[in-house]
Amino acid sequence: MRALLNRWRRWLWRQLFFRMVFGEQGRAGQPLAHTRIAPSTCIEGEAGLELADHVFIGQFNFLDATAGLRIGEGVQITNFVSIVTHSSHRSIRLLGRAYTSHAGDVPGYVRAPIEIGAYSFIGPHSVVQAGSRIGKGVVVCAHSRVRGDVPDFAIVAGSPARTVGDVRTQDARLLEQHPELAVHYAAWANELPRTPQKPR
Repeated sequence: MRALLNRWRRWLWRQLFFRMVFGEQGRAGQPLAHTRIAPSTCIEGEAGLELADHVFIGQFNFLDATAGLRIGEGVQITNFVSIVTHSSHRSIRLLGRAYTSHAGDVPGYVRAPIEIGAYSFIGPHSVVQAGSRIGKGVVVCAHSRVRGDVPDFAIVAGSPARTVGDVRTQDARLLEQHPELAVHYAAWANELPRTPQKPR
């Protein structure tokens, strides 16, 4: 009986708090029918979030859009990711107890927008810092810390994140196996990856 009760409680909790449902709305009020955001994700400064369609944002993420956050079409943000457009790490020391009551510009305060390009993938437990610009088709590996610009199609990993590969190498091999998907790839990438040439 207790096992049945626990199973029912877990089912109810999933339905109420963790179930992903398609359908969001863009900043301009446009419907985003293919976008899903987990209810456990926290979005601060939602007015600054510019969201495209076909986006997936998983469980337990923190998205700070107070300084502007643009998420392109098809982006996937997995779980336990922090995307922060501001930081007070310097100003709290400068102002000490006056930090919370200080009026006007805050010395040392970091505030800059973030952009994530179409069909990029942000791995779990990653951090994207203020002012970062991630290109299209990028893979950010798990546990990465991104700061600055990431070129299109890069694979980045580490803290700080560095380029460790190019997604087009594997994409070209996969498209050779599934040529019928080339039209879908080209629709967002505006190009097709080339198969790497073997050294002679």
